[in-house]
Order: sequence, then structure tokens, then C-alpha cells
Amino acid sequence: MHFKLICAFVQDDKTTAVMNAAREKGATGATVITSAHGEGLEIRKTFFGLNLETLRDVILFLVEEHLSREILESIAQVGEFDTKPGTGIAFQIDVEDAVGVAHQIQKLRDVVEEEL
Repeated sequence: MHFKLICAFVQDDKTTAVMNAAREKGATGATVITSAHGEGLEIRKTFFGLNLETLRDVILFLVEEHLSREILESIAQVGEFDTKPGTGIAFQIDVEDAVGVAHQIQKLRDVVEEEL
């Protein structure tokens, strides 16, 4: 079985919705890293030296490759990545090898067989 890693950088108030959308499309879990900061095209303004930007969460999904594109599109829609600037980004990369997922492989096989 082959996997992809989906990395999503989302506004912290959208984390739960993004995770739910990914689960609905076949993701079996995620790791959330909280309180990330970043910059886009425009530098955020400050008020007396205090940063006014919202916090971001980084969500890491290790997903089966046949499910990855649909999961990516779903979280992009829920996160409003393409409709509102500055709401977040997501991308996927190939995973050469993974351990610790043996208990999920049987469930993933059933889901992938249904999809194909």
C-alpha cells in the first residue's frame, strides 16, 4: 500500500471542520501542530508592535494514495483556500515508506476497494 502526506496550514478556527471533511473522504487520522505563524504575499500589519494575524494550525494527514486527491480537494473547499486569500494552503507529497500504520491497512483496503 502506498501513502501520501497531506500537509494543511489552516486558520485555527477551521481545524475541526477540515479534519471532519478529511475523515468523510477516507482519512483515518491526523496530527495537529498548533500555534503556527506564517506570511503570505502581503506582510501583516501590527498594532503597537503586536501582531494582528490569526493563529494557524498545521494538520498532517497520512492517507492512502488513491484517496489523497479527493481528501485534498475536500479540505481545500472547507478551508476556503481558493476562495479567500490568506485562509490557508494544503499540499501532498509522496511517502516512500511508513511504519506504525499496520493496524489501519485492512480498513484502508476495504475503503479503497469500494472507491475503485
